[in-house]
Amino acid sequence: MVLIDTNPLFWSSTAAPLSFSKFLSQVLSFVNSILLLNQLNQVMVIATGLNSCDYIYDSLSGPTTPTFETLLQKLEDFVVKDEELNKDDSVDGIGSSLLSGSLSMALCYIQRVFRSGSLHPHPRILCMHGSQDGSGQYVAIMNSIFSAQRSMVPIDSCVIGSQHSAFLQQASYITGGVYLKPQQPDGLFQYLTTVFATDLHSRSYLHLPKPVGVDFRASCFCHKNTIDMGYICSVCLSIFCKHHKKCSTCGSAFGQPQTNVSMSDQKKKAP
Repeated sequence: MVLIDTNPLFWSSTAAPLSFSKFLSQVLSFVNSILLLNQLNQVMVIATGLNSCDYIYDSLSGPTTPTFETLLQKLEDFVVKDEELNKDDSVDGIGSSLLSGSLSMALCYIQRVFRSGSLHPHPRILCMHGSQDGSGQYVAIMNSIFSAQRSMVPIDSCVIGSQHSAFLQQASYITGGVYLKPQQPDGLFQYLTTVFATDLHSRSYLHLPKPVGVDFRASCFCHKNTIDMGYICSVCLSIFCKHHKKCSTCGSAFGQPQTNVSMSDQKKKAP
């Protein structure tokens, strides 16, 4: 499963390290190389837009090796449809792609393959993402990550933007995937073939790159902000940046926050 970030706001900004045409040509070469490695290999490409996601290539139903023209035409049709959607319905409205939607679609397709036949494939998801993280998608993305972990589906991450992605760092760490931010985006195809083209069995014999650190900070459910410390509901584990009288998720009533009292104050109050 290859998830491609088609956010026009990202590709038209200075944060994009290369043009979208060069990016697409290198991704296409990577997809063709995967299909040529083994006749049993299957590839599904999902486009991730601002407001929607869609399947744009399936090696089972489409041609054996996709061409640049056909893939580009499908992407253009998808971008036009995505732009026609109401911008008010966007998850964040700040230019972040709908990563939670594409992850959900990938996992649903994988489950359909699991239940469709007697074959036991070894699926994996490759997220090629460049847009900034959308804090409003925190819950949906974490649910997808835990679903992939339970299904033993690793999530590989190739970040092509100027900033690291905390969501994809957690996704690759929790599911046992590979997280990589290429230092030279012009050689993207080399990164893809040497790091992400290896099957799950061969990875145990290779020295794959490991992230220096993983940002495990969560986003609060009330304002969708990334926080270091907060309040957690003991019933549904919802996270809040400020104290509330009642949980907005499950409706549980909260008690008053306790303040730390020093030993000197306790001695003064003692009779």
